[in-house]
Parts: sequence; structure tokens; C-alpha cells
Amino acid sequence: MYTVAAKEYWMGRTDSESVTEMFRLHQVVRIENLATFNEKQKENAIGIIGFRCDEGVRRNKGRTGAYYAPDAIRKSLSSLPYNFHSDIKLFDFGNVSCDDGNLEEAQKELGEAIKKILDLNIFPLIIGGGHEVAYGHFLGHKKYKKDIENIGIINFDAHFDMRSYDETTSSGTMFKQIADEFVAANKTFRYLCVGIQKSGNTKYLFETAERYGCEYIREDEISLLHLDKVSKKIDEFIAKSDTIMLTLCSDVFCSSDAPGVSAPQPFGLDPKIVKYFLKDIVKHKKVLSFDIAEINPTLDESGLTVKLAATMLYEIIDSLA
Repeated sequence: MYTVAAKEYWMGRTDSESVTEMFRLHQVVRIENLATFNEKQKENAIGIIGFRCDEGVRRNKGRTGAYYAPDAIRKSLSSLPYNFHSDIKLFDFGNVSCDDGNLEEAQKELGEAIKKILDLNIFPLIIGGGHEVAYGHFLGHKKYKKDIENIGIINFDAHFDMRSYDETTSSGTMFKQIADEFVAANKTFRYLCVGIQKSGNTKYLFETAERYGCEYIREDEISLLHLDKVSKKIDEFIAKSDTIMLTLCSDVFCSSDAPGVSAPQPFGLDPKIVKYFLKDIVKHKKVLSFDIAEINPTLDESGLTVKLAATMLYEIIDSLA
């Protein structure tokens, strides 16, 4: 399921071959085989890992195509300028792909990859794929911490993704799966979902979230006039957690900004607001990893959603530099 990244996605404009102040990301990224890479980093290192997968979206009866997002986003990232306020190493560790419908095995392999990246003192940037990437992300976070004690999950999403998985897991069940692991371990499930839409969740899902003690902030509670109030709630959540897993489902954005998703949201969040929160959150040392999901290049009008995802990742890198 694992493949090394193709160099063709890291090509772009070159303003200079020697002046580092003129470099772009494709000139500094190091493509490495994670299976053989063992260089533990001392500071400021980021590792991209893609999760090429549509299986969770397919099982959730959504619009498939997110499989192609990791490489499309790499291509969009490649020509962005390397002009951060401090040097940061950027690695690309390739993709874990779900090509045979075996979602569970792919998620397990992704978790192993994320744990290794964390063990090497590298911050994982995980590019989905459908939002089922979040379960593999969690497996890696948990393996690295060797426990689920006081892991906090912050999810920017229009949906809780806490559907029942009695029949099968999907891109709509991950946080219910994770919640049940916490309950089985007699631990408190700490989950904050930002951007929830009433029109995107049934009454049953709201009741499920309440039953598991989830915290959430509705889309209609978030605006430029209330940023401090929302930031305070996020900061309080982080303060009560030992570590943070940060995840972003791109259907949290307004559909005019992100048309290329499985479930577009006409009243989604402004990307500038989401950027503000993400940059503030990742500055906390408790945040160990970040994933972005549900970008569908096959549905993407003028490449808007891919470009938005690449720019969001760029902002995360800038905040970590």
C-alpha cells in the first residue's frame, strides 16, 4: 500500500538555482522512502504523507474522487515560495494507498507511518483522501503516545462523523470509532468539532455527540465579530489536553471557496477565519500532527479547492517554522 512520492509532482517555477531567498518549495523538499529513512531530526522538520483513498467516502455513499487529492495538492504546493521566518526542513514521505477496498488495513498502515514520522521528531502533515484518513491519523497518534490518555481531538468540520458502524466503517464513522475506544479503555473522550451545521447532522447525531460528551461550535456561532470567544473555547480545550490531534474536513468551507468536496456547504466557513484558528492552534506545542481531507480534484471547479488546501498547508508550515 506504500509508495514513494513521484518527483513529477514537485516541479515548478524556478527564479534562481543558487539564491535561497528566491527558492520555492519544490527546490527544498526532500523525497524520501519512509521504509528506509531513519534520520532523527533535532528541530523544525515537517513530513508530508499522503493517504490516497476513496473507500470511506464510497461506503458513506458520497461522491468519490478524493483519492487523487494528495498528488494534486503536492503539485499546487510545489511553486509556493520558501520564505518562512526560519529554516524548516520539508520531507515528502510518499503515499499510503487503498486500492483494493481494504480500508481498515490502509488505515492501520497509515498509523504505522505516522508513528514513525513522529518518532523521528518530524511533524506529520497528512493529506487525504476522504476524512476516513482521520482514523489512521488517530492510530498513529495513539501508537506514538502508547496510550489514549488525555488525547484531545480538534476537528474543523460541518459534520460530527459519528455515525453507527454496525454494518461497516466509512468516512462518516471515524469519531464514533475513536469514541468507543476511549470508552472501552475507561478514558474520557475529548473531542471538539468546529463548524458544525444543523443542516448537516441529524438529531440522532447531535444526541450521539452529547452522549459522548463532545464539545462543538456551530457554524452560525462563528464570525469575525466572535473570534475571541471561539478562540477562548479552543484554548480551554487545549489546556485540558496533554496532546492534540488536529484535523480538517474541507466541507467545513463555504462551497463558493471549496466546490470540490463530497458534500459542499453553501453556508460554510470563510477560509480566512479557518486559517486564523489553525495558525493559532498549531503554535501550541501540544499539537503533534495535522490532516486535511475531502478534497476532490474530479469535482473541483477551476482547481479552487486544491489551491485552497495547498495554501492552508502552507500556512501550517509557516506557523511551525
